[in-house]
Amino acid sequence: MENEMHDISDLQLMSRLASGEDLALNVLMDRWAKRLNAFLYRMTGQHEVAVDLTQEAFVRLYKARKRFRPKGVFSTYLFSIAANLGRNHARWKSRHPTVSLDATSEDGRPLVHEVSDPSQGPDEHADSAERYEQVRRALVALPQDLREAISLFVYEGMSYSEIAELADCSAKAVETRIYRARQLLKGILS
Repeated sequence: MENEMHDISDLQLMSRLASGEDLALNVLMDRWAKRLNAFLYRMTGQHEVAVDLTQEAFVRLYKARKRFRPKGVFSTYLFSIAANLGRNHARWKSRHPTVSLDATSEDGRPLVHEVSDPSQGPDEHADSAERYEQVRRALVALPQDLREAISLFVYEGMSYSEIAELADCSAKAVETRIYRARQLLKGILS
């Protein structure tokens, strides 16, 4: 039964989930978990936190299954749940500063590494890993609203209007946030 659900739309899966077919949640998780986790990792800068928030996003999606009303793109709805969780985490973290012992190794590098390209030599791999880390740090250094907008636009391919709906602002405000984020990233990375 779960295999046949892989061919239906997200909105249809939500409808089935609301009517009691809990297996529909598994299909939605298969479709969206990696992208949601990557988004939350870019938002928080911590792999463990991103995994926890991704799981929480699906818990909240499940709890809201009967209240869900399709009035747009499903991804906007799902990413708004994740963005709210990311914002809540950032607020909590600012009030409860800590140092995560699990997030980095002794030399300060993240424990999560990009998979290397087998065609790259050791020097090329080291250069690309260093560039990746610089971009990751620069992205995490951006203010929350700018980081959210640029992540959704660049990595998730959302339109200005989809991001505006998610962030509860105008499309022009999203455009400005993305412009400011790019300018700040250029300054940080130069």
